[in-house]
Amino acid sequence: MKKQAKKEKEEVAEKIQGKEANVNNLQDQEATQNADAVEELPPCENEIETLEATIADLKDKYLRLFSEFDNYRKRTTKERIELFKSASSEIIIELISVLDDFERAKKSFQTTTDIEAVKHGVDLIHSKLLGLLTRKGLESMDSQGKDFDTDFHEAITEIPAPSKELKSKVVDVVEKGYLLNGKVIRFAKVIVGK
Repeated sequence: MKKQAKKEKEEVAEKIQGKEANVNNLQDQEATQNADAVEELPPCENEIETLEATIADLKDKYLRLFSEFDNYRKRTTKERIELFKSASSEIIIELISVLDDFERAKKSFQTTTDIEAVKHGVDLIHSKLLGLLTRKGLESMDSQGKDFDTDFHEAITEIPAPSKELKSKVVDVVEKGYLLNGKVIRFAKVIVGK
């Protein structure tokens, strides 16, 4: 029995040594894998550097694009203001000639005694001004006797209609209305029959 017990002890000791060897082998393999993983880190660092460079490039592009858009917005705002200024200056230049005509008419009022000549001169100036504004797209509204329409008319007051036909129609125009290129720029101030 002693021999058998001794033999069993030796077998157990061999198994334990074999297992320790296996554990040592596994530890060696794990250490080797960790060493390989450590060696693979530099490529990750390269990827990080590449990604950081890409991010920096994208930030630069974004800033440039934002700057270009801001410059575009400022430029178009400036051009728009200039357009409004130049558009109004164009009509002002044309109106100066009408103003000159009025000044000449004013001088002639002081020396003339012929009222018909004065009326004719004022009519000429009026038609010149009206022609100039018509060329620019101005149209006057003809509201007298028409149906009252809130899109074109502003009622000042209502009076009893002189006839049944003028009920809910424009009886009198106090101030003419005007359209500029088909859009109402001043409503006609009217008196409506009720």
